[in-house]
Amino acid sequence: MNYTKMYEALRKVLGNEQIDFAMSGRSSALIELWSRMYEEKAPWLHNTDNANIPATIAGEIARLTTLELQSKVEGSPRAECMDAVYQQVLGKLRVQTEYAFAKGSMVFKPYITPDGTIAIQYIQADMFFPLDYDSEKMTRCAFLDQFRKGNEIYSRIELYSMSGDSLSIKNRVFIARTEGTLGTEVPVGTVPRWAELAEEMQFSGIKKLPIGYFSVPLGNSRDSGSPLGVSVYSRAIKQIEDADRRYSQINWEYDSKETAVHIAQSLLKYNPDTNSYEYPGGKERLYRGVEYAAGAQDKPLLDVFSPAIRDTAYYNGWNQQMRLIEFRCNLAYGTLSDPNNTDKTAEEIKASKQRSYDFISDCQRALQKALTDLVDAMAFWCDIYHLCPAGDYHLSFQWDDSIVVDAKAERDNDRADVAMGAMALYEYRMKWYGETEEEAKAAISEISSTGEVIE
Repeated sequence: MNYTKMYEALRKVLGNEQIDFAMSGRSSALIELWSRMYEEKAPWLHNTDNANIPATIAGEIARLTTLELQSKVEGSPRAECMDAVYQQVLGKLRVQTEYAFAKGSMVFKPYITPDGTIAIQYIQADMFFPLDYDSEKMTRCAFLDQFRKGNEIYSRIELYSMSGDSLSIKNRVFIARTEGTLGTEVPVGTVPRWAELAEEMQFSGIKKLPIGYFSVPLGNSRDSGSPLGVSVYSRAIKQIEDADRRYSQINWEYDSKETAVHIAQSLLKYNPDTNSYEYPGGKERLYRGVEYAAGAQDKPLLDVFSPAIRDTAYYNGWNQQMRLIEFRCNLAYGTLSDPNNTDKTAEEIKASKQRSYDFISDCQRALQKALTDLVDAMAFWCDIYHLCPAGDYHLSFQWDDSIVVDAKAERDNDRADVAMGAMALYEYRMKWYGETEEEAKAAISEISSTGEVIE
């Protein structure tokens, strides 16, 4: 889908909705560029090899953000009901956040299935249109759902709109024959896939849109007036392009310097059936037939072509380019570049890890807010359709911090503190075994009473 064209088409059909569009043509073009880079369709790849750097960056940041995340909806039978769905979301979170980090944002959108259960739709940035914001939150947005049948493209625009404490949800359906357009509007009920959907629903007493919106916590250096999230590699586009070109140069260096044997045709066996000279079996790639003239007759001759490969200089340049990309994308040195390179001092490496940790922490806070809003949205639909029993609920989170902290080294230090009396043994157990103070002291007492050695 051409996101920019679809955004312009959406503006036309929503012209009478009195919307102050938060997006601009520039914002939509950037989202489209980030998407193409992630999907290995960057505009410079038509004559350049692809090192697949954008997907690597997005995947690594998603891994670091969701590493060992533990979260649960707790507090009542209602919470248990919602937690069953929520745990399925957590199981898919690493993959889905990778798309979000690549394209700038993502929406977690609960919906009711035909069999009356709640499910979650993961809507990537290039299938979602933020439309309006107040000072703190999004108040209007549109979701695009498309499918093709024969020569016709069916599009459904689902518009969420808040005014005060009132929520309006509208469905509009269009049929087109050309990509990048919406085409002719038709009644929702005329398309079997969407026949059960209402054209409009109204709700009151609403504080926020019933969705979880995750936005990458970075400033938009290309469109500073935009409230939308940006790709994690938005500040390294030119550097990634240069890296792909350097990657192509390295590949060409190896291809162009491949060892070959120039051999006179007089040394080859002639096959009259094929009217050609035959190279030694399985060695066609190694030998190159050349005619050598020396007076009236060819002379049998072998000439080995095996020039030196300048890989060290090329890889040094590649490594420095990776360092620049790491810095611009808030990754620690050694994530993309050679971790064994000693050009950076220990303090610089430590600072880069701290920078990465700070960014991942920001991402975790943004993701925690989005997941909290998702659970609230699930509760909203559970109330509307009476899917779960009444009751309170709360959401717990436990994030991993091993980007900077070496857990093994920290644990060894704590053991040393216990041995010298600077840390109580029950404190050690509370920290590393996840026990309460009472549980830790009881375990120590039990171990002492059995005469076991306590280390």
